[in-house]
Amino acid sequence: MSLQSDRWIRQQSEEEGMIEPFVDGQVKVIDGKKIISYGLSSYGYDLRVGRKFKVFTNLHNTVVDPKDFKDDAFVDIEGDYCIIPPNSFALAMSMEYFRIPRDVLTLCIGKSTYARCGIIVNVTPFEPEWEGYVTLEISNTTPLPAKIYAEEGLAQVLFYKADGICETSYLDRKGKYMNQQEITVPLA
Repeated sequence: MSLQSDRWIRQQSEEEGMIEPFVDGQVKVIDGKKIISYGLSSYGYDLRVGRKFKVFTNLHNTVVDPKDFKDDAFVDIEGDYCIIPPNSFALAMSMEYFRIPRDVLTLCIGKSTYARCGIIVNVTPFEPEWEGYVTLEISNTTPLPAKIYAEEGLAQVLFYKADGICETSYLDRKGKYMNQQEITVPLA
């Protein structure tokens, strides 16, 4: 496997629709205000977080069970930002839609600006032939409330091209998180 460059990411996005909408280059300022950057980088793509968030709550004393997930474990928030309580967790969705080629696997890692604030972004790999909006998992590891800015960069996607085509892709397996159109909670 080899890490792919900005040239390859641009070509796949412009010709094959791998990332939509695709931003060719780093956006760091909007309307004269500094933002957390997003768009094409040297060896990856910095995705943006959308305006909708699901923040964990203990209001109903729900047990978090991936085989029997209760919707009342979250509070829905929509806006320009989201405040994640201390030592808590939220789900969000990328603004970009991804279509991963059959010979590619991605890794998605948090941006250093948030990591330096104790915010950890955990996203599982985008498997070959997976497509959809990305459900983003955001942990606030600090004892203080943390602010996440909507429509700004949150994580970087790295693209690894395999030496050959996989025998069974995510599409072939009919993966349960295929074609996500909204924030998707655990599915058993």
